[in-house]
Amino acid sequence: MANATNVRVRFCPSPTGNPHVGLVRTALFNWAFARHNQGTMVFRIEDTDAARDSEESYNQLLDSLRWLGLDWDEGPETGGPHEPYRQSQRMDIYRDVAEKLLAGGYAYHCYCTVTELDERREAARAAGRPSGYDGHCRDLTEEQKAAYVREGREAIVRFRMPDEPITFTDLVRGELTFTPDNVPDYGIVRASGAPLYTLVNPVDDALMEITHVLRGEDLLSSTPRQIALYKALIELGVAKEIPAFGHLPYVMGEGNKKLSKRDPQASLNLYRERGFLPEGLLNYLSLLGWSFSADQDVFSIAEMVEKFDIADVNANPARFDLKKAEAINADHVRRLDVKAFTEACEPWLRAPHANWAPEDFDQAAWEAIAPYAQTRLTVLSDITANVDFLFLKEPVEDEASWQKAMKEGSDALLRTAREKLDTADWSSPESLKNAVLTAGEEHGLKLGKAQAPVRVAVTGRTVGLPLFESLEILGKERTLARVDAALAKLSA
Repeated sequence: MANATNVRVRFCPSPTGNPHVGLVRTALFNWAFARHNQGTMVFRIEDTDAARDSEESYNQLLDSLRWLGLDWDEGPETGGPHEPYRQSQRMDIYRDVAEKLLAGGYAYHCYCTVTELDERREAARAAGRPSGYDGHCRDLTEEQKAAYVREGREAIVRFRMPDEPITFTDLVRGELTFTPDNVPDYGIVRASGAPLYTLVNPVDDALMEITHVLRGEDLLSSTPRQIALYKALIELGVAKEIPAFGHLPYVMGEGNKKLSKRDPQASLNLYRERGFLPEGLLNYLSLLGWSFSADQDVFSIAEMVEKFDIADVNANPARFDLKKAEAINADHVRRLDVKAFTEACEPWLRAPHANWAPEDFDQAAWEAIAPYAQTRLTVLSDITANVDFLFLKEPVEDEASWQKAMKEGSDALLRTAREKLDTADWSSPESLKNAVLTAGEEHGLKLGKAQAPVRVAVTGRTVGLPLFESLEILGKERTLARVDAALAKLSA
């Protein structure tokens, strides 16, 4: 099988539905392996299922990989020596290979009906035998074939599996052996003539000279079939070598179940819409089956590429932990320089995310508050609620926050705080802090208790960015007007 020289890997999703995090983890590991080994990343689209594939999903796949920064060396829009890279445009190739397999005796026509197959499988199960295809049509005579044709039966094409065990060394799981009774002959072409995944996937890998196939554990059972097909393709002169296989661990969701693409937390779009940074999300996904080191979970993607080795991938299932994903993303948010952070937040400060009028957005105020916001965010979409007090004409109405902060005596405290703030130095957050601190002391309150009514009066919320820096940026006139409005509400 292939070794690690001249590495060529492929990422070959089907354009069905929205991209999910398990798919991205597979793409990431292939990309990191290629980049670590100065190899080639091939991006191929497996779109032979016209009933399920869609152009919308295809465009989403391309857009998602670009957003994540997982570039490809050959594939759609990039081109390459093995074009085309969409299977729907390669049907003549598959037909030609299928004919060669039939002519060489590596495959045969199977005329069994679905009913007959079901009955024989049921009988095998009842007798305690393997219930896979029993080879009924393996050695039909020409007369038997002709009789089936006269009956009007349609034939699929099956690949003839060897009657011997197949052993290979998985890059993640070590040496594995599959016995013939567990890997029966299998279909490669439908009765309609349409090629199946079981044919097109290995044929494309062979023709595109893929050296390493890194894919999900759910495809492990198909690997002995592909190895047998590869041997046939080598003998036919279609393939040069059998690639090395590495099967990545399952990503588990709630209840120890494999994370399904139907699970809400599986959707890549969810994380993009919430404002995960591509590097933060990829950092977390890389930890689903691999680790950078025993004491470091946060690292750059460049650092991951430098260190990535498929031999270090763990075969055990990896659990998806949303809270850990968020924590790692928060670390990456804090790693940005302030200018990059300011620019990254821009989409969430405009419609449709923002709840203020575009003309009320103040770029200078945003740039002033950004360094304080950067230390508080988990995801970029959090920015809207953190800074809306700057751009709304009135603070957001949050009745729960109001009830929590405005205790008995809050009106008296606010009046005193207003007096102190009115005479404070508004170019100094420390001066504003002292104003509220002094007001609190006059009412027997420590700073934490004293500033709560001021914060809710000005921002509408009990928690938020550093209060006194926020007041300075909001300005004296608007701050005092909001305190006045809160006093009016309390007196009413």
